[in-house]
Amino acid sequence: MLKMHLTEQRNGVLFYLATSDKQFAILGDAGINEKAPNDFWETIKDMMQQHFKNGELALGLAKGIEMAGEKLKEFFPYQSDDVNELPDEISFGE
Repeated sequence: MLKMHLTEQRNGVLFYLATSDKQFAILGDAGINEKAPNDFWETIKDMMQQHFKNGELALGLAKGIEMAGEKLKEFFPYQSDDVNELPDEISFGE
């Protein structure tokens, strides 16, 4: 279980890639959806999709994570007492 919903501000993000199906999804938790506009993920999705079409899977994912972080700063600015509430390990659905 990823436990994204257990963060204090409900601002966890899941990048899901199903490479064999050539599908991906970006899911933001409720705190993001309450503050960000409805089209918040569109530019990130479009940029990632372009990289994926060019065979740049790792670059597209890295750039997507970076862009999401930059855009989320507007709604969730860094606080001096911030702690990492979720593990950084990659989950392979095991």
